[in-house]
Amino acid sequence: MSGIDLTFWGAAGQVTGSCHLLNVRGTQVALDAGLFQGRRDESRRLNEEVPFDPRQLSALVLSHAHIDHAGRIPLLVARQFDRTIHATPATRDLCAVMLADSAHIQESDFRWLQKKGRAGPNSAPLYTSKDAVRTQELMHAHPYGKSFRVADHIDATFHDAGHILGSASVEVQVSGPTPHRLVFSGDIGRWNQPIIRDPRAPRGPVDTLIIESTYARKQHPTIVDASGLLGELVRRVYDRGGKIIVPAFAVGRTQELVYALHQLAKDGAIPEIPIFIDSPLAVEATSVFRMHPEVFDTTEDLIASRASIFDHHLVRYTRDVSESKKLNTMAGPAIIISASGMAEAGRILHHLLNHAGDPKNCILIVGFQAEHTLGRRIHDGRKEVRVLGEDVTVRAEVASIEGYSAHAGRDELRQWVRDLGGPVRRAFCVHGEPESLAAMKLLLEEEGVEQVHVPAHGERVELT
Repeated sequence: MSGIDLTFWGAAGQVTGSCHLLNVRGTQVALDAGLFQGRRDESRRLNEEVPFDPRQLSALVLSHAHIDHAGRIPLLVARQFDRTIHATPATRDLCAVMLADSAHIQESDFRWLQKKGRAGPNSAPLYTSKDAVRTQELMHAHPYGKSFRVADHIDATFHDAGHILGSASVEVQVSGPTPHRLVFSGDIGRWNQPIIRDPRAPRGPVDTLIIESTYARKQHPTIVDASGLLGELVRRVYDRGGKIIVPAFAVGRTQELVYALHQLAKDGAIPEIPIFIDSPLAVEATSVFRMHPEVFDTTEDLIASRASIFDHHLVRYTRDVSESKKLNTMAGPAIIISASGMAEAGRILHHLLNHAGDPKNCILIVGFQAEHTLGRRIHDGRKEVRVLGEDVTVRAEVASIEGYSAHAGRDELRQWVRDLGGPVRRAFCVHGEPESLAAMKLLLEEEGVEQVHVPAHGERVELT
């Protein structure tokens, strides 16, 4: 027996809640601690039930800042986790704004429910702003490609995952009588994605691989195709005097859309249409992007030209609630990009409430929509949806451009696996809906991995 085991406490058999517990001869290290998203009651239960003692963790290694990977860390801190959180510099800085925003939303929602007399036992915030601040104090940043000590006999190295700013695949080296090399893919990005560099897989033989499976069944259109579709959509909606409402993740997707619209405007491919970034979190996240040009892809023309890629005369960033409200009564065409990306919370709900019923408008879906979210219901063509407690008939055009996905598609996942270079002894498929997990298992078997498993939530596996 090696004395090494893994327990899958999130994104096992589903997409969200990424959390994998590595135990090396009694030393416990968490890989991610993300929030579950989807059905409210089920997500609340899973988020509250931290199934291990955070005080027993020796460290936490974070792949990237998306809430479904980082959003439960302040809850661990609230329950007395006080050890080092390892992340890349950009992930550390993004978490400073994202986790504070997550806490603020929970606290604000609770106060609103209390005011309305509707607060119940499941209404209290999972954590507070103080917990988010304390989380940030525990963050320690490491650059890509440089090994660091996680705990006794455990070292790790971050490799650029190409998913969002600062995202990493994690290489874990266990030393001792039975050395073991584990690779956790994190979320694998795409080649030729705007702004950030292409994925770089950790090369060499792998004893254990934990790999995401989000789009293992699908192949995305290219970024060039996506840009062409975006330009056509903007022109079409502009010509009929409508607005384009875009639920977009505040980190990654929003910045990519601003970049793409900047390029289209620079090329004269879209008319002069005002573009509003209506998300305080997206505004703050864009400031973090500006802080980290060292991880931008300098082979791209717009970046190589040293242009201010997130600033353009058509783009306006709104912070105040009063500014946001004015967008709902503003006449004429516009593009409104707002969070959350799955339309589960935030200002996007108000824009959908005010604009989804007008056939001149368009709701543009540009990212993954988890099951049981409002974004998924709209994407799947539901005509009657509930928004902020009101029934809304969707008369607006609903469009989807999948080429802006930050997740690798089927062929890109296969390329990443091949780029590992060495043989993979065993693999675990996580972070996917059941059909995608099955497709990822088949892909790995086609690539010569003999031991491939789709773990269940809470499953513990000995690594021999």
